Amino acid sequence: MTGFALIAAQYDGFIVDLWGVIHDGIKPFPGVIDCLTKLREADKRVVFLSNAPRRAASIARVLAGMGIAPDLYTGIVTSGEAVYLGLRDRSGEFADLGRVLVHLGPPRDRNLFQGLDLTEIDTPADADFLLNTGPDDHHPPDDASFFDPLLNASLEAGLPMICANPDLEIVRDGKRIICAGLLAQIYQARGGRVIQRGKPDAAIYQPVMALLATDPARTLAVGDSLRTDIAGAKAAGIDAAWVLSGLHDLPLSDAPAYAAREGLNPAVILPAFRWT
Repeated sequence: MTGFALIAAQYDGFIVDLWGVIHDGIKPFPGVIDCLTKLREADKRVVFLSNAPRRAASIARVLAGMGIAPDLYTGIVTSGEAVYLGLRDRSGEFADLGRVLVHLGPPRDRNLFQGLDLTEIDTPADADFLLNTGPDDHHPPDDASFFDPLLNASLEAGLPMICANPDLEIVRDGKRIICAGLLAQIYQARGGRVIQRGKPDAAIYQPVMALLATDPARTLAVGDSLRTDIAGAKAAGIDAAWVLSGLHDLPLSDAPAYAAREGLNPAVILPAFRWT
């Protein structure tokens, strides 16, 4: 299909990924604001679901800076918010963690633990866990080996890793950048314990559906990543629309076979998140 005008009537709620669908890390894709406006005018509900390792309020500020006002969506759920709540409430796998952490990530991601009863240090040998929010912008964006010293020291100390972004990579302004999920994958392959929140885990869709308040049968998840967005929707039992504007640079005609090879069958495949 070419646009959401052809399918909007079939659904009441939309779960929409951000990076790769709504924006490229710098600016919205062409037609995005118009599409959101048309969905709002049709009384559709939109919740953004992102694997961003940041809290929802900070994402809202970024979107506002791109011209995406709060009245264009119903709410935001992030993997970072899920990690913050886990650290705050000490629920599930977070219950047995200590209070001293090493943070792998840029300073802007510290809102995941600021204000909590936690202490940040630089030495894995003296820490209780490693919080991975992804490579810092000032480090090599495509070289995971840069982080080997920290990962190996954390493994030697027996630290569990909390991964606040399961994405392996993103495309920022046309350039591929590694994400926290790739470092978590490496850590786990080397024998480390990883606690992860976000897509494709079906649990992250529970707060989203609570915000949407729509029937799952009339809800469509929209994403650019087969591994996280489309597989996550399948795990949650929700129809999926695969958008080709982000991670997967494919001709529309090649996309169905590509998805099938990954064991996935999105209900809709679109070139971009636009109305027509």
